[in-house]
Amino acid sequence: MVMKEMYFKGRRVFVEVNDSGEFVLDDGRARMRYRADDERMYNPWPSNLSDQPQKTAAVASPKKQTARVDPVNPDSIVAYTDGACLGNPGPAGLGYVVKYPDGKQIRRGEPIGHGTNNVAELTAILRVLELVDERGRPLVIHTDSSYSIGVLTQGWKARANTDLIYGIRNVMKSFARLELRKVKGHAGIPENELVDELARTAAETQQIVN
Repeated sequence: MVMKEMYFKGRRVFVEVNDSGEFVLDDGRARMRYRADDERMYNPWPSNLSDQPQKTAAVASPKKQTARVDPVNPDSIVAYTDGACLGNPGPAGLGYVVKYPDGKQIRRGEPIGHGTNNVAELTAILRVLELVDERGRPLVIHTDSSYSIGVLTQGWKARANTDLIYGIRNVMKSFARLELRKVKGHAGIPENELVDELARTAAETQQIVN
C-alpha cells in the first residue's frame, strides 16, 4: 500500500495509490486518511482531491450581513451548539461553546461516531446541559436546529431518537431558568460559526477539538 500526500478541502491528507500513482478506488471513491498512521478510512470523490492547496481568487461580493441575536440577561450563562454529519447518516460530530458571566469560556468539538445530523444537534445540547453545574442560574442555549427546538420545547412528537430526546427533556427539568433559542445558521454570528467549525472538524477527523 502506498499513501500519497494530497489535499482535501484545503487540509493535508493521505490517499492510497497503486504503483503507477493512480488512486485505489472503492465504488469510484478514493481511500483517504487524515493521518498516515490513522486506521480510520474516508472515501471522498477523486475530483475533490488535489496535489496542492486550492487557492481561491478574490471575488468582489456584497458584504454579508450578520444576523441579529437577541440580548440576554448579563447574569446568564450563554451557550451555542451545533452538530454535523458527513453523509447523514455518516461520521458525525458536535460542537459547543459556553460563556459564563465572569468571562470564563469553554469550547469543544466532539466526535460521536456514526450517526445522523439530528442526533449530533441534540447531543450537543445535552453536552451543555451536562456541563453546567449551576442549575439555578439562567442558561440560554442557542441552536440553528429547528428540529431540536421542536422536539424539546414545542411539543413535537418524537418519532425517532426517542431515548435521547426523553433523556434531554428530563435533564432540562433540573434547570430553574432554561431557554433554547433558535438562531439562523451560517449568518455570520461568530459563536455559531465557531461551533459549526468545531462540529464539522470533529465529524471529519473523529477526534476531539478544543
